[in-house]
Amino acid sequence: MGTPLDSREAQTVEILDRLYEQYPDTDISLNFSTRLELLVAVVLSAQCTDERVNTVCADLFEKYQSPEDYANASEEQLAEDIYGITFHNNKAGYLKGIGEQLIEKHDGEVPDTMTALTDLPGVGRKTANVVLQHAHDVTEGIVVDTHVQRISRRLSLTEEERPEAIEEDLMGIVPEEDWRMFTHLFISHGRATCTARNPDCDDCVLADICPSEQGDAAVDLASGEAW
Repeated sequence: MGTPLDSREAQTVEILDRLYEQYPDTDISLNFSTRLELLVAVVLSAQCTDERVNTVCADLFEKYQSPEDYANASEEQLAEDIYGITFHNNKAGYLKGIGEQLIEKHDGEVPDTMTALTDLPGVGRKTANVVLQHAHDVTEGIVVDTHVQRISRRLSLTEEERPEAIEEDLMGIVPEEDWRMFTHLFISHGRATCTARNPDCDDCVLADICPSEQGDAAVDLASGEAW
């Protein structure tokens, strides 16, 4: 068992150090070349794999290149064009609504504030954070996807379940300069090792400081005592 760390902040710094070394080239895995393409890709990625989104978007981005293209399309046509994406019918409505709202309220441009982005159809804090970070180089928070949600709880960095509450906890313990990379590191680790089912704890670089792996002998991150 590793040396106890006396706070969640210390635990987080150690986790980041190890994951930076393990995944030095990690970055966003969605393919895009414009802010609009990024926004669309992230909306489509909800409960869907990035690999599938990239496959569908390869053709989608050839056909739809402006907010007007999405606004003028029927939901039925959009649903057909994104078939294979999870909840494609609902997301078709989001894309049409996004196109319309970008035209009506933002002069056809993808906005650069959390408030304006989360006002768009189908856009919550997760999507808005991704767009701000990768389209506008603005970091206001931490993207909490399923990997971040799962691994943060396994590492006892949070006990919350809602993404918004998890984000608030993480923003209190993750150094602000690491907010953007935190998500990419956790996604890479979630895909490679700390999977939802049957995580590979034997080969995990965090095993000796992970309460979930240590079981009854795990470290209480708040006190440094066993629990």
